Amino acid sequence: MFESLSDRLGSILNGLTGRGALSEADVSAALREVRRALLEADVALDVVRSFTDKVRAKAVGAEVLKSIKPGQQVVKIVHDELVGMLGVEGEAIDLNAPAPVVIMMVGLQGSGKTTTSAKIARRITEKQGRKVLMASLDTRRPAAQEQLRQLGEQTGVATLPVIAGQGPVEIAKRAVQAGKLGGHDVVILDTAGRTHIDEPLMAEMADIRRQADPHEVLLVADSLTGQDAVNLARSFDERVGITGIVLTRMDGDGRGGAALSMRAVTGKPIKLIGTGEKMDALEEFHPRRIADRILGMGDIVSLVEKAAETIDQEKAAAMAKKMQEGKFDLNDLSDQLRQMQKMGGLGGIMGMMPGMGKMKDQMAAAGLDDKLFGRQLAIISSMTPKERANPDILKHSRKKRIAAGSGTDAAQINKLLKMHRQMADMMKAMGGKGRKGGLMRGLMGGMAGKMGMGGLMGGGMPDLSGMDPKQIEQLQKQAEAAGLGKGMPGGLPGGLPGLGGGPRLPGLGGGLPGLPKKK
Repeated sequence: MFESLSDRLGSILNGLTGRGALSEADVSAALREVRRALLEADVALDVVRSFTDKVRAKAVGAEVLKSIKPGQQVVKIVHDELVGMLGVEGEAIDLNAPAPVVIMMVGLQGSGKTTTSAKIARRITEKQGRKVLMASLDTRRPAAQEQLRQLGEQTGVATLPVIAGQGPVEIAKRAVQAGKLGGHDVVILDTAGRTHIDEPLMAEMADIRRQADPHEVLLVADSLTGQDAVNLARSFDERVGITGIVLTRMDGDGRGGAALSMRAVTGKPIKLIGTGEKMDALEEFHPRRIADRILGMGDIVSLVEKAAETIDQEKAAAMAKKMQEGKFDLNDLSDQLRQMQKMGGLGGIMGMMPGMGKMKDQMAAAGLDDKLFGRQLAIISSMTPKERANPDILKHSRKKRIAAGSGTDAAQINKLLKMHRQMADMMKAMGGKGRKGGLMRGLMGGMAGKMGMGGLMGGGMPDLSGMDPKQIEQLQKQAEAAGLGKGMPGGLPGGLPGLGGGPRLPGLGGGLPGLPKKK
């Protein structure tokens, strides 16, 4: 979502950090470029003007310009103001109210209200153990109520039975009553939308609010909306009164202006972001982490959280035991490839690591994309159980059959087998030293190195294989306190080799790139 803005701001701010001294003119010139970059990203004009004014007021002071590293100080000021624009602290959905807590979903047609309602219901049910009831108030869109019912079945969440002829306000009243009688903790009202804001829509939303008295009114907005997002948020807030925002399609290739504008214009927090179509593709919005991503500083805390959610601890323990015995077959490699896919693939993981976002183009040029995982998994799936357990028996005739079954060729199979042999040797060496931890980190490092990426990730991947919740919590605190750099077990590499003999990235171990070390 923020790749274009991140690239622009990165190049502008790198020009400042590369200088030994800064003048007021240097800062003003850089801020003009920052202003242009934000406007091109569809951030609202008044938000951009306020942002650059605040940065200029702090950045041109004698204390900054005469400091030892003025460029880094300016970068820190930009970072802090970005956090301020997005909201200093993330806010979750508030369920601290007498049951049933009513959550009203509002927004334009096509913004993803119904899917988001089901995602939130699933999240509340699974993560907080609450009993949820969903009700569709959309009597205009064909099959809208049936869509919510099917999503309810898919997520295991109860939905209010449909009674033909009832209007939205009547349905809202019945949903709240059903929530009380059924012992539900939360009732989610999925309201109707329009293709644009009009008076009948606003009047209907106001009537529903008066009837249901919701504790939360969440505006669901498409993050690709651009400048119109500001008018949308302002209109709903003035007429209905929203308590928070949910941004959908944050996995798209939009410019991100909606995320930066809506919070600043309405003063209401962005509570959740939708990152895909699947029911689990919903994340809490953390302003500081988003600001870190925009400035290319990575997001190690989110990476660790995602790993903790996706890693199967039993499989990790079994793998650690096999590794100690020096065993690593193609079934194990397949499991690890799937694990990395769940965590967002190589590109997703790299995007959350400090300084790695800039290397995506180099990775793509080297053919290192997530399609590679798919091809490798197809090759392994085309093998017999005996071949996966004993890859040494793979001769020419077997490779020919596997290539035909996987849609690949012998050269790709040989590359996979070579990578497996090298990783198996590494596993054996790690097992021989009695090293139990660092499984995923070792595999990531090994894969990165054997796939032509040098030492790109070997020292930087968190040790995730044996973490318990307390360790993860401690890692989060360390990472946030140290600006994400020192919180990683094993630290970050002091210099990351570029691809194909490219330039080495600056050392990241002592803190974030472009920011002074924390004392």
